[in-house]
Formats: sequence, structure tokens, C-alpha cells
Amino acid sequence: MKPATGIIDESKDLRDKIKTMLHDRKAILLAHNYQRPEVQDIADLCGDSLELSIKASQTDAEVIVVCGVHFMAETASILCPDKKVLLPVFDAGCPMADMITAEKLRKKKEEIYAGNDVTYLQRPPETMPGQEDISRPN
Repeated sequence: MKPATGIIDESKDLRDKIKTMLHDRKAILLAHNYQRPEVQDIADLCGDSLELSIKASQTDAEVIVVCGVHFMAETASILCPDKKVLLPVFDAGCPMADMITAEKLRKKKEEIYAGNDVTYLQRPPETMPGQEDISRPN
């Protein structure tokens, strides 16, 4: 039995087209660890959400394509303000990050606030503590 070479050829053609487009646009493709292997195979960088944004900030790319969720693109935008950040699936979300909103955080802080916030980066930027929370003396 022969392998279905047409499928393999089409897949290679698509990978080549994507790599050419990225090169022509001075872009890099970031793929989160949970992405499918075929996405990771064509990515310039693979890793966790913060790691990807930090690495992207150290490149000379003008455009960053994020294969991940919306907060990853937001983080890349914050760490790479001089680069255009694209999120192919605009409504890609993370259930854990969606558990908190800025309003819920403000209300909870009013109820129990006793010091500085400890923030896990996997949440939307608008729910991050402000500089005043970071520098406030105890």
C-alpha cells in the first residue's frame, strides 16, 4: 500500500507558504506548548505564555503572530510595544484567565485587602495590580 503523498505534499506546500509569508513580512510565529504538533513544527518559538513574549521581545521581528489565547497576545503587546501583534483566532480564550475580571478583583480587594497583590501572569492585563500595589510599603 502506498502512502497518501498528495496529503503530505499539500501539507508541505502550506508550511512553505506560511514560512515565506512570515519571512516576507518580517514576522515570527509563536506557538504555545499546548498547540498541535503541526503548528509547533512551523513556529519560530514554542514555549509557555510569558516565555514566548519575552523571547519575542528579543527578536528583530516587526510582526508577532501568536498561536495561543488572547492574554498571550496582550502580554506580547505590552512587552513588545514597537511590534505589531496578531492573534489569528481573536476570541481564543482561557477558562482560568476568564475566571477573574477587573471589577471582581476590585471588589475582592475591598473585602479582604491586607497588603500587596501576588499576581500570576495568566490573567488579563486589566486585572493586573497597578504600580502603587507593587511599591506600597507594609
